[in-house]
Amino acid sequence: MKLGRMGRAAVIVAVLCPVFRLAASTGSDAASAPNATVELTVSAAISLKDALDEVRQVYMASHPDVSLAMNYGASGTLELQIEQGAPVDVFLPAAAQQMDALMAKGLLLGGTKRDLLRNEIVLIAPRGPTDVNNFQDLLKPAVKHVALGEPGAVPGGKYAQEVLQHFSIAKQVNAKAVLAKDVRQVLTYVETGDADAGIVYATDALSSTKVRVVAQAPASSHAAVIYPVAVMSDSRHAMAAEAFEEFLFGPQARGIFQKYGFERAGR
Repeated sequence: MKLGRMGRAAVIVAVLCPVFRLAASTGSDAASAPNATVELTVSAAISLKDALDEVRQVYMASHPDVSLAMNYGASGTLELQIEQGAPVDVFLPAAAQQMDALMAKGLLLGGTKRDLLRNEIVLIAPRGPTDVNNFQDLLKPAVKHVALGEPGAVPGGKYAQEVLQHFSIAKQVNAKAVLAKDVRQVLTYVETGDADAGIVYATDALSSTKVRVVAQAPASSHAAVIYPVAVMSDSRHAMAAEAFEEFLFGPQARGIFQKYGFERAGR
């Protein structure tokens, strides 16, 4: 059967239309797909774990199109992972040092670095009778082991060294030191009695029923404990990452952080 010019055109359109529809449905813009989920990786200081786990639940409940994968650890270790190319969207270390190092290497998205939270440094001991009631008591012969974060990788360990130097007891206490990979391990050493005392953040002490705070370090004895936050320059979902960062400064997140003992550092 011979077709006229109009008939041939109709056949061509009928054949090609399904192809065009298939191409449109498999385009590279995943955000246009009906049930697409943006996956964000958040690398954060281990001292933020309890608070951020709750923040994550609240955020994902109100943002079903976003999935948050949390990566916790010592801030120095997390910094190194990012420098080595780990796919991270948002970074929350426990000190400015790690964030500043990434900024110097051009790894932060411009305009996203902000100070989020503030914390305090405290001396803890196991619950019950103890020979430790202040920082000077760490020099007592009865105190055999003092848990401290590794100062090269753990900001809590660096703050601890500043406090010990302030009291002029760093050399003696470091001779008794049990170094930990992060502040949560410091807490564990004291909880289990593997250390007679330890220096951690106030929020870590608050999270445990097995230790008690015996002294708070004077504000003048160490650098301010500030937790900055920023979006990484190579984030594949920068807009979603910035939206999550903004949420961290909002009233819902602020209430959660306060619940776990963190103070707001300001915008």
